[in-house]
Amino acid sequence: MIKLRSKRFCRGNSKLGSGGGNGVKGQEKGEIKWELRPGGMLVQKRESAESVGEGMITVRVSIVSKWHEISIESTSTFGELKMILSLVIGLEPREQRLLFKGKEREDSEYLHMVGVRDKDKVLLLEDPAIKEMKLHALATPCRTISV
Repeated sequence: MIKLRSKRFCRGNSKLGSGGGNGVKGQEKGEIKWELRPGGMLVQKRESAESVGEGMITVRVSIVSKWHEISIESTSTFGELKMILSLVIGLEPREQRLLFKGKEREDSEYLHMVGVRDKDKVLLLEDPAIKEMKLHALATPCRTISV
């Protein structure tokens, strides 16, 4: 790993007010960590592994007035999230509609590609067409056979 200092274009007040002392806190604030990639490209090192899209994340799924916290791999798809939710809430995946950042997401979309991070909120809605079919099935009277 290579460490390089970033150039400052303006003077900070810390140099003038510190009396010439080398404070460790001031150096860490302006320091940028760099890494050399296998292809030879020098890039700024990322802060944490979670921002890269690796590891487990917790997604807060909101269902009208209730919410559930689901732990899932950040590289999973919305379809896999629906499968986990079907076990938790008992609603089949085809009956679920997941919304993130105001848009309905397809089952094949990846969580990390859309921008879902740890502790983000996803809204779950029941498919209105299936909901209407259920209500219609309950509204039709059953015929009884008398013998």
